[in-house]
Amino acid sequence: MDENEFFRQMTMRICSSLDMETAMRRSLDYLVNILPVERIFLHLYEKKVGSIQTIAEVTTSGSRTLDKITPLLRAGRDSLERPGVPNVRIVNRPAHDPVMKTLAVSLGIPESSSLLMRLVIEGERLGTLALTAGGLDRYTEEHARVLALLNEPFAMALSNALKHQQVLKLKDMLTDDNRYLHQELFSLAGSEIIGMDFGLKEVTEMIRKVAPLESPVLLLGETGVGKGVMAGAIHRLSSRSKGPFITVNSGAIPDTLIDSELFGHEKGAFTGAIEQKRGRFERANQGTIFLDEIGELPLPAQIRMLRVLQEKVIERVGGAKSIPVDIRIIAATHRHLNDMVKANQFREDLWFRINVFPIRIPPLRERREDIPSLLYYFMNKKAKELKLSAIPELLPGAVDRLMNYNWPGNVRELENVVEREMILNQNGPLTFRVLVQAEQGSKMGLDNLTAGKPPEGPLDLNEVSVRHIRQVLTMTKGIVHGPQGAAAHLGINPSTLRSRMKKLGIPYGKKYQKSECYEDYDLKA
Repeated sequence: MDENEFFRQMTMRICSSLDMETAMRRSLDYLVNILPVERIFLHLYEKKVGSIQTIAEVTTSGSRTLDKITPLLRAGRDSLERPGVPNVRIVNRPAHDPVMKTLAVSLGIPESSSLLMRLVIEGERLGTLALTAGGLDRYTEEHARVLALLNEPFAMALSNALKHQQVLKLKDMLTDDNRYLHQELFSLAGSEIIGMDFGLKEVTEMIRKVAPLESPVLLLGETGVGKGVMAGAIHRLSSRSKGPFITVNSGAIPDTLIDSELFGHEKGAFTGAIEQKRGRFERANQGTIFLDEIGELPLPAQIRMLRVLQEKVIERVGGAKSIPVDIRIIAATHRHLNDMVKANQFREDLWFRINVFPIRIPPLRERREDIPSLLYYFMNKKAKELKLSAIPELLPGAVDRLMNYNWPGNVRELENVVEREMILNQNGPLTFRVLVQAEQGSKMGLDNLTAGKPPEGPLDLNEVSVRHIRQVLTMTKGIVHGPQGAAAHLGINPSTLRSRMKKLGIPYGKKYQKSECYEDYDLKA
């Protein structure tokens, strides 16, 4: 054999394509005339997780791209990492070799002899090229010497192929990011702040002040008040508006997946982790991350999140490398985090980190003046979504019915009510009579709860409010403010509660003490 001609012919085939499968197939077509070989495998050794990843197999009858991960036992790992191992290793009896014995079972290789050539560039081990031939004792030292001539071209080809795959992977990641961000921006574009000049005037003023800064923001409010819309507004008004806006629904991620979702994972970190994955924090780099319902995070995740807020670095699951992230944090919750801190359900240090600039978003029942604007906004939106030819008309008194309803589900409930009404009455008029029936049912239920007896007919809405506030004040012994006060139990601002009590003629403070107890107090509706 002319070794120079052999090297030239093989190098032409090895370097003929950036696709390693194609290069291996062309190489095998020539090698079968020189060496005993029926299959060629390309393996990558994942030292961090102690496993071999087989990425390609070529046989005389065909080829296939693989992504097969084979975990190695300790003996197999030791044999690969032992110093002084030759670049080309002969394994004529796989049953006596801990690596080939495991690979033969994993890949379904019949009893064969193997030549294993390490592919190394500038001292860095890239992978292993494995030639196999059926039967035992098929390879000699001369076969190993001939294959060793091809170490450098195979190593260069593999290095180029891996870099090419990395470029393609980064391109796919960029496409994925663009698709993800377009979806986020599309949802934001359809989210308007209704009530910024009326019920939400104070909230929008606070947003304008904090948005241009880098300070963390904590949005407080009941479910359905529009915390996500406010978070999007802060992002759009910030210097990070051209960066990503990534939303995390903390309560919707299973505990077993929360680390992977937030921080990402390395390939092989756990069963099923066949690819490296970036988490939400990494996706949000140079942008904003919105941690919705942060109070639902389990305590172990709170600890890891605290490190992100303090050091602005993350570590993927299964990885040891610290990855810096440049992010702004916006958190939201409907829960009383200070009470959770006292009950050891939320970390105090994390609470201090996120509670830099709290913004309370009032529920819809505290800003009823916004209901007409919200109604018309949702009517226009739903008419487009339902593909109606025209927006249905409103029956006189329909808006009053909405204004008199208590809206426990807030803006989200109003949107659903409007959609349901427009589905039922596509040609109009919209009456919202179903809502009145629901309100009457809730009045009766609340009366039973507070009075302990069946109602004697429908109650006025103010009477229901008075009964409920009285009961809560009795529980708190007249205390309105503070974590154990009536306002906290009712989920409203103390000043709002005092204003409401004054309007309803319910005493508080010194007047409460004079009244001694609510059981003897003469109500004013």
